[in-house]
Amino acid sequence: MKQRLLAPLILLAALASANPVLAAPPPVEAFFKDPTIVEAVLSPSGRKLAVRSTFGGPRVGLGVFDLNPGGKPMRTAQFNDGDISQAYWVNDDRLVFSVTDLSDGSGRPNGAPGLFAINPDGNQIRQLVRRMGRPFFTDGSRQDRLLDWNHRLLAVPRPQPNEVNEEVLLAEFTPDERHLETPLWLNTRTGRTRLTGVNAPPDTVGWVTDSRGELRVALTRRDGRRGALWRGPGRQDWQPLYESDLLNAPFGINAVDDAGRLYVTHTQRGSETVLSLYDFERHAPDPKPLVVTPGFDFNGRVLNDAAGTALGVRVTTDAETTVWQNAAMQALQKAADERMPGRVNSISCRRCGQADVVALVRSYSDREPGQLWLYQAQPPAGESVWRPVGRMRNAIEPSEMAQMDLHRIKARDGRDLPVWVTKNAEATGPLPAVVLVHGGPWVRGNAWGWHAYAQFLASRGYAVIEPEFRGSTGYGRDHFRAGFRQFGQAMQDDVADALRWAQEQKIASDKACIAGASYGGYSTLMGLIKDPELYRCGVAWVAVTDLDLYVAGSWWVRDDIPEWGRQFQLRDMVGDPEKDAALIAAHSPVKQAARIKAPVLLAFGEADLRVPLAHGERLRKAMREAGNEPAWVTYPGEGHGFAVLKNRVDFAERMEAFLAKYLGPTSP
Repeated sequence: MKQRLLAPLILLAALASANPVLAAPPPVEAFFKDPTIVEAVLSPSGRKLAVRSTFGGPRVGLGVFDLNPGGKPMRTAQFNDGDISQAYWVNDDRLVFSVTDLSDGSGRPNGAPGLFAINPDGNQIRQLVRRMGRPFFTDGSRQDRLLDWNHRLLAVPRPQPNEVNEEVLLAEFTPDERHLETPLWLNTRTGRTRLTGVNAPPDTVGWVTDSRGELRVALTRRDGRRGALWRGPGRQDWQPLYESDLLNAPFGINAVDDAGRLYVTHTQRGSETVLSLYDFERHAPDPKPLVVTPGFDFNGRVLNDAAGTALGVRVTTDAETTVWQNAAMQALQKAADERMPGRVNSISCRRCGQADVVALVRSYSDREPGQLWLYQAQPPAGESVWRPVGRMRNAIEPSEMAQMDLHRIKARDGRDLPVWVTKNAEATGPLPAVVLVHGGPWVRGNAWGWHAYAQFLASRGYAVIEPEFRGSTGYGRDHFRAGFRQFGQAMQDDVADALRWAQEQKIASDKACIAGASYGGYSTLMGLIKDPELYRCGVAWVAVTDLDLYVAGSWWVRDDIPEWGRQFQLRDMVGDPEKDAALIAAHSPVKQAARIKAPVLLAFGEADLRVPLAHGERLRKAMREAGNEPAWVTYPGEGHGFAVLKNRVDFAERMEAFLAKYLGPTSP
């Protein structure tokens, strides 16, 4: 068993370190297949390590390594009709996990993932929540007291001294999934439930708990309004924190600690959000922030030890950074950074800062997807303080990967515009370029690290340009709101400005194509319409093509955009389907299809509910009528993104051939 689970991972990592020189770029599958190691989590005591991995098979299973002297690895759980996901330690002798099956595609109605509990050695497995659309688990699992599929895991309490917790907290969705019922405590060994003793405020759609699982914040939504209510320690009543429209909450909820301190994010001294404590006397965030990340919105959390004492803070600016307040943890971070320089070395620990600390370090960079190391300050006899667990993607050779950098440039109107560039560090002179536009659009596109699509394209010899156009989050409230009602306009100008800047800097040549998924696919099409001189071709997958269908919906086309989203958000963020009909038509690819002159590759999931296949079919018809037949592929069962490996590989190979045809042969 030991050779089956751990040894191959270490051996393959050692073999990879030989840095072989390859004449050809890595195969497509290397970039898009599932990781060898998906996740690793230390048990509450730090004496066991749970690993989600394929273990050389077709499905992601769960294994546990006993880190005690003489301990052996254990095969914990494996399913033939699903991959294990969301594994958590309840205590040192009990875990819970869910099972997700995407083998038929991401759009199949394979249902909610259910919930199971199991011992590390694979014994006493019990199904706690039913998987929607699946028969009951029959392989020795207890079935009495089984909860229905609409119960979701909300919290696993942090172990308390001299206590052995066996319970987890579940939230129950109403049948229409529009709000949550009051959560329940569930015993993972007996299946028994008990009430929390707390009543849910009306219209609750989300909860925030402290580390013990105590309900502290209820998030509400109704008729275009959102709100947050607070329940202090030792109280049963709920006190309002705020109520606002959907787009103008005065602050965001970050976390609650066990002492009853509420951490919030809010805008202060400019556009970027900061982290502060909430001042209950002033009924507002404390004006003195705890953490400020200039140039970026605060994105992170305070790290506490088992007693609830703050040890430091972990934030993501251009890359993830951890600032420790604890001297022992500072020393451990320094040791990890010296051992693995040039990488983000992200530490999770048990007995943090103590003499017998146990830590798991995920070490990664733009070229290395991730390598896991175990640190034991007091290791078993004969073992090293540092022990390799394995690499997360054995098929990726870091020496063959490209370098990723963040640049801050100026858009044509003077706005600060973050732009990511991924390219072979050894390449000289301008390269043919692919402008890769992120989806959303109201999300942050990237953080420094290894990213499959960018690295795949860079391995084929392209400079990959990824703009964080206005409307993207993470770079300040002003940057986000500057994208409102700017589909195909200033948002699109930012994409063009990023390419022109890269060409001026001799990063990109005059040979360029544009590509993206979802909103990125929309931007791809609008780029070909608005800036035809910049791009030789476009690749758009699961792309919004009919802007009117997107903002107004249709009785004849089923999608998963909620009515409240269309009524109270999209009208302000994109446009009103009636008042702004002319604006929408002018920036809808299906209405402007005759202006698309460049070659286009379109790909869609046939079961996509976010951007239904009708978007693709309508654009294909319009382009055909305009005399520009697009390259076309659809994937049965796939939704808003491709889950089946053969589909991911097939699409990437089509993209590779399509780009090579119009950008010319390249050399990585």
